[in-house]
Amino acid sequence: MANIDELKNTGLKATLPRLKILEIFQTGSQRHMTAEDVFRVLLNEHSDIGLATVYRVLTQFEQAGILERSHFESGKAVYELNEGTHHDHLICTSCGKVEEFYDAEIERRQQMISKDKGWILQDHAMSLYGLCGDCVNKR
Repeated sequence: MANIDELKNTGLKATLPRLKILEIFQTGSQRHMTAEDVFRVLLNEHSDIGLATVYRVLTQFEQAGILERSHFESGKAVYELNEGTHHDHLICTSCGKVEEFYDAEIERRQQMISKDKGWILQDHAMSLYGLCGDCVNKR
């Protein structure tokens, strides 16, 4: 019921594809997903929701503020639930793992640098690229 209300509050009808895709983001183990990742989950669940519908719903969710879209090194759009809190990302250049982090000191320094340069910082996105612990241990 909460998913239906959440969709209605954004002005979207609670269709089966929308409900299913929202559920994947809310309950799935993977937080950052491409359209292909979402489609793969749907295929594994024997859903008949097509890839074009997945793309359309993801775009609608982004426009409604339900999802946030990022473009990491792969060049593909990656979506995550918009939970209203700022965070930055670590991206593994080997396996593609994405990990979120927040550091108050980094945020403070960015504000200070912007102010020193005469800017008013409105938003930012920080993505750090490297090897995750699993990939380091495999070497």
